[in-house]
Amino acid sequence: MGVRTANVQDGNIGDTLYGLADVIHGRRDASPDTSYTAHLLQPEMGDKLLSKLAEESSEIIMACKDNDHDHIRYEMGDLLYHLLVVAEKYGITLDELAGELNARRK
Repeated sequence: MGVRTANVQDGNIGDTLYGLADVIHGRRDASPDTSYTAHLLQPEMGDKLLSKLAEESSEIIMACKDNDHDHIRYEMGDLLYHLLVVAEKYGITLDELAGELNARRK
């Protein structure tokens, strides 16, 4: 588990996700030696990225079992970040994902 985030304020999830997706997209061309995101986007890092999804999912489960609100939120942030890296790696836009979710509501 990482260090808990201090002074968390509510925000707009749409703005936040689009902003983070833009940052991740911008890191595609960064040096993998200086950017964790660029490192994860390297073709040979596919298994590492998938293992990070499994790790973060497990950490959310454990935080839920502990009924630890702040820890759940923290781990959800980690998982969403790694999911957005997966989306960037495989060319899935947030609008496409929204379309998938919207289609399921009908």
